[in-house]
Amino acid sequence: MTARIYRPARNAMQSGTARTHDWVLEYTPATPRGIDPLMGWTSSSDMNSQIRLSFPTREAALAYAGAEGIEAVVHDPHERKYVLRAQGYGENYAHNRRGTWTH
Repeated sequence: MTARIYRPARNAMQSGTARTHDWVLEYTPATPRGIDPLMGWTSSSDMNSQIRLSFPTREAALAYAGAEGIEAVVHDPHERKYVLRAQGYGENYAHNRRGTWTH
């Protein structure tokens, strides 16, 4: 049984970084998904694909995988590059703004 350990990326629909600080252990699928002939839904008989464990650190996730005898592959996260502009959108509402407000 193999698993992957990673830190999830932020939601593309939001600018916040909630739920991106913990490390996640997910099992890789043992069997491919199939299509149900009656309803057309995709399904799988692999119950481990439903398990998703969260850990505060990568070392804790690796320790759990080692204790349970799980082969784990670690995917390092790509750090986000912050863009700080001197004259950003927030400067329009600064209390020390020079000049008149015009549209």
